[in-house]
Amino acid sequence: MNKNKKLSEEERVIDPHEQKSEQNFDLTLRPKNLDEFVGQKKIKDNLKIFMAAAQQRGEPIEHVLLYGPPGLGKTTLAHIIAKEMGRNIRITSGPALERSGDLAAILTNLEDGDILFVDEIHRLNKIIEEILYPAMEEYALDIVIGKGPSARTLRIDLPRFTIVGATTKISLISSPLRDRFGNVYHLNFYQDDEIEHILNRSAQILKINMEPSAAKQVSTRSRKTPRIANRLLKRIRDFVQVKGDGTINEDSARQALDMLDIDQYGLDEIDRRILQIIIEKFNGGPVGLNTLSAASGEEMATIEDVYEPFLMQVGFLKRTPQGRVATELAYQHLGYTQKKSSLF
Repeated sequence: MNKNKKLSEEERVIDPHEQKSEQNFDLTLRPKNLDEFVGQKKIKDNLKIFMAAAQQRGEPIEHVLLYGPPGLGKTTLAHIIAKEMGRNIRITSGPALERSGDLAAILTNLEDGDILFVDEIHRLNKIIEEILYPAMEEYALDIVIGKGPSARTLRIDLPRFTIVGATTKISLISSPLRDRFGNVYHLNFYQDDEIEHILNRSAQILKINMEPSAAKQVSTRSRKTPRIANRLLKRIRDFVQVKGDGTINEDSARQALDMLDIDQYGLDEIDRRILQIIIEKFNGGPVGLNTLSAASGEEMATIEDVYEPFLMQVGFLKRTPQGRVATELAYQHLGYTQKKSSLF
């Protein structure tokens, strides 16, 4: 594994993926119902209607597919759906289901109305997908017994359950699988005021004294992602505990974030380095992904999946057919003068 990639994934404060060390921390802060869940209003409104209708009919809710960038609340919504429906939730992931027996063991142990949450559902292998189709549509499991001419298919009836799938790459989910989800929702990045609300709620749960101006300061650097906001809150709490009086105010929040090398847009050293490479070495672009990968020492998949989405979201980077281009806003933010020849 590329050394830079490893450091980026394991030590990057603003990595939106969940880190093993913060799993218990996330559980503490996770909303327990839709009323506590901040943001994603359209999704919440739709879910309330669909769940209420299913409960009135005495049926499980239709299968749900949640997609969007990491850290926005897909796992949290799966737990909330189970709680609101008054059912148990079983958790697995696409890579964990390697053999048909793995899936069969889970499905046959479900009860009526249970929720099966499949994270990274785009990573299911094709054999598992084929078995999943009748399970999702007909609540039946077809198992092949024996081999060759003597092989026969045994059908096992399953309880009526709901699959909640989560993915960051909906384009990698096959059409037949995607079509079997009755509810498909895209989670969007959060607004700054929503992040402030989340930070205030988290501070209250953790019994942290935080001034409103500090919450505003942290929200603008949280990359519009609740998981990052809560992680920054945790780091700032440690900072004020050692360097201050335990209260997070605007000044202490700014000092802690500056120490973490996170600027006012939520960019860290790696984000800025990628933009600097495009500007300094390639005159602002366009530059191909392969070339940018070689120049930065980051793997292409890491640039494309981890760094680019947010840089594009905040308007610092354009993705064109010719390659990546640094925008005028990127020049201004990094203190460069944009040459006429680099305008795109």
